[in-house]
Amino acid sequence: MTRSHLGVRMLCEAAIMVALAQILSYIKLMELPNGGSLTPAMFPIILFAVRWGTIPGLMAGFVFGLLQLIFDGAYAWGWQSMLLDYLVAFTPLGLAGLFRGKKWGIFAGTILGCAGRFLVHYISGVTIYKILAPTEFMQWTFTSPSFYSIVYNGSYMLPNTIIALVIAALLYRPMYKYIMGQDIWGKL
Repeated sequence: MTRSHLGVRMLCEAAIMVALAQILSYIKLMELPNGGSLTPAMFPIILFAVRWGTIPGLMAGFVFGLLQLIFDGAYAWGWQSMLLDYLVAFTPLGLAGLFRGKKWGIFAGTILGCAGRFLVHYISGVTIYKILAPTEFMQWTFTSPSFYSIVYNGSYMLPNTIIALVIAALLYRPMYKYIMGQDIWGKL
């Protein structure tokens, strides 16, 4: 396979995985009042990153974040919030690509990508959404923007991480060669 064929294949897989992630984002198991929901949407981006690497994964995450901003009815408090909570927040899912070719890379990549996304949402909560403090969430009143951001963003990011890990576990054996990229890079 030539370099240009690989490039075309990568772009096609990126388009398919980003589209699949967008479709899966409409399967909302739960939706929070100030943005954030439980969906299986992160997994296709993480899978793409683990197959193709960090840079293509970061780009796919960015495109997915852009689609979320456009089509998911963005919940934002200005352009800074749009930038952080959508364009920047979904991009770190591509960090899963650091584990390309590793036997358990899909699991470690899922944790790293989701932790990166959580960190961006946390920063957004502390810097932008601090205007909401004090605020109530789940019958608790928060006066600390830091603590509120951890609890609020953790309330959907931890379950989303678990959902992605469960999907990875279910697909690991039947899709091992695909996940490892053996159809692209050969036997590892």
